[in-house]
Parts: sequence; structure tokens; C-alpha cells
Amino acid sequence: MTKLEGVFPVLITPMINEKEIDYDGFKNNIEHFIGKNVAGIAITGSTGEFVSLTKEERFKLVEIAVEQVNGRVTLVVGTAAETTADAIEFTQQAEKAGADASLLINSYYAHPKENEIYEHFKAVAESVKFPIMIYNNPFTTGVDISAETLLNVARDVDNITHIKESSGEIGKARDIARKGEGFIKVFCGSEDLALESLFIGATGWISVSGNIVPELTAELFSSYQAGNLDRAWEIYDQILPLCEFLEGSGKYVQIVKRTMELQGLAGGPCRRPRLGLSDEEEATLIELLTNLDALKKEEGVVSK
Repeated sequence: MTKLEGVFPVLITPMINEKEIDYDGFKNNIEHFIGKNVAGIAITGSTGEFVSLTKEERFKLVEIAVEQVNGRVTLVVGTAAETTADAIEFTQQAEKAGADASLLINSYYAHPKENEIYEHFKAVAESVKFPIMIYNNPFTTGVDISAETLLNVARDVDNITHIKESSGEIGKARDIARKGEGFIKVFCGSEDLALESLFIGATGWISVSGNIVPELTAELFSSYQAGNLDRAWEIYDQILPLCEFLEGSGKYVQIVKRTMELQGLAGGPCRRPRLGLSDEEEATLIELLTNLDALKKEEGVVSK
């Protein structure tokens, strides 16, 4: 299944403790989201703490996810690495295991130049045949890739088919969507610009908040697609405080893990240096979830 469109929750890596991954919980979480009729899921991304995982752990998570998903939804695997050689290895492993696509960011320590980023994306994409979604996130990597570089590499490499744009610059997403028409599609990567991104041509959303309110994020997308803009704005207004909390807190991983636990799903701690939520952050999260739950009950949308 290679349809890359719609809202894809980007899953956490649940843990029993700082050392042990909760692989059974990971399987159960995948089933939870498939049961919510998500368009697809993404794993081993930033929300999945990929930089804190060993190569063996990342490989195992991919293999488990492919088996658990079993073709029922689209599976995107984060295959980022600091070096091009390692990124090639992770990307080839994901393709061989049976994933549907790769999510690939540039080096996050070396602060590469534009030509180096171009060559990195090109080399990794050309080492495989399945679709590659390249990823611009200056807050993580310290480099804001130019729209020109993103468009050039997508134009030159056939299996670079999508760009996840997370710079927070809606103008950049607009320019990529318009100038790349016919050879590249845009996915939103900014929680607080989801609907705006759809308006300028995005065809999907790799979503952190999709972990927490998968029904609402999916309905936002479907409402927009159906031309029901009043409903799309209504949903967006409801979830925007949560989206802004996720973007502004710097603790999106911890927020999702804690929410999963509150929902009876697998969460667990993060690997250090990430620490848990403060009392104030926990209170804010509980208030946001309570408000969302009340709204869902008013509208007759009850979580399973």
C-alpha cells in the first residue's frame, strides 16, 4: 500500500523503562490506530525517539510494524541518520522489511550546506525504489533547507515524491506545493498550521496530535476534502490549543507518551536526557484533554 495522503499519526516508541522497549505495547498501539481508521502511520520519527534507539532496536521496530500492519494502512518509516551511509542502511532495511515509504531528514549535527543536503537526499533515495518523503525541520537540524533545493532534488530523483515541511513558514509550503505541481506533494509537519497547509495545497499531515485525537484530525482532513470548510474550521478551533501546546512545549514526545498512558495505552518513560512532564505541564495537558473529551461527548463522538 503506497497511498500517501491524509493524516498519519507519528507514533511514539513505548517503553517499559529507560532501557526496555515495550514491543507488545507497540503492537497494541498500532492496532489502536488502525481501529481508528487512520490513513497511515509513521514510526521511528522524532516523536518515536529515533536518535535514542540503537540500530538493532530500530530494525526490530520496523519488522514488528510491517508484520502488525500487514498491509492494512500505509506504513512510513523514519530512516534518518547523521551520515549518508547509515541513512542508506536504515532506508534499505525499511524497504526490504516491507514498509511503504521512508521519511528522511538531513543530518542533524553537521549543519550541512545546501549542496550537501541535495547529495545526501539523492544518494539515499537512489539506493532504494520505494517512495521517499524528504523532511525539512530547522528546529531539529539547525538548517532551514531552501525551497529551491527541496524542489531540485525532488525534480531530479523520481522516487522522492513528498516533502514534509516543518519550518513553520507557510509561504515555503505554498511555494513548494505550487512550483512542484506534477512531481512533488507536500505534507504538513507543523501542528499549528495544519488547516492552513491544506489550503495552500498540502495533501497530508504527519501529525503528532493525531496520536491524541486521531478521529478529529482525520475528520478535519476529510471535511476539508469534502469542501465542508465550516466543519473543518470548527474542528481546527477545537484542537488548536493542543496543537499549540505540542509545538510550544518542546516536550511533544513526553506529552504523547503521557496521554497514551491516560488512555490506557502503552507509553512509558523517555530515554534521557528527556524527562517527564512537570506538575504544571501535566495540569495543562489534563485540562486540554478534558476540554476535548467534553467537546467530543457534546458532538456524540465517543472514543472506543
